[in-house]
Amino acid sequence: MIDTSDVRNGTVFEYDGNVFQVVWFQHHKPGKGGAMLRVKLRNVRTGAMIERTFKSGERFKEMSLSRKTKQFLYADGDQYTFMDNETFDQFSVSKETLGNASRFLAENMEVIALYLEEEFLGVELPANVTLKVSSTVPGVKGDSVSNIMKPATLENGIEIQVPLFVKETDTVRVDTRTSEYIERI
Repeated sequence: MIDTSDVRNGTVFEYDGNVFQVVWFQHHKPGKGGAMLRVKLRNVRTGAMIERTFKSGERFKEMSLSRKTKQFLYADGDQYTFMDNETFDQFSVSKETLGNASRFLAENMEVIALYLEEEFLGVELPANVTLKVSSTVPGVKGDSVSNIMKPATLENGIEIQVPLFVKETDTVRVDTRTSEYIERI
């Protein structure tokens, strides 16, 4: 059991019959009344975000997420196949289970698989990935001084906004959390 004073970012606990992970927390002491804990929680099964306030001293059942390195092999329709790097066992996961992470998976990419007591929850991607620009409109000469962006389609089909100087066949780094352009490589 953990107390409200033990809560930190990344803490996983059971509340109201669901398992949540703390995304953000703040201890708050109003001028009148007892201290409280404000938190943003992510449901580890559904990915839904909620905000809650708990009174100081409330206790929760702590859960532990285990992380295992897996290698993404290939996608077959809506099924994504991964391999365990230690045992070489393969397993498939639906696109729905992976959620937004499925957009950034590339063959042979290593990811961190999240498990809650042997139940597969999803994958953690690296903070950024390197992808090739497959198509984009040409930039207009002379507009490179301003901070104007243009649409570009990447090799995996994602469309993002890139600066005007980026052209087809360039390689760019993309933030996997926000789907935003970081830099040209």
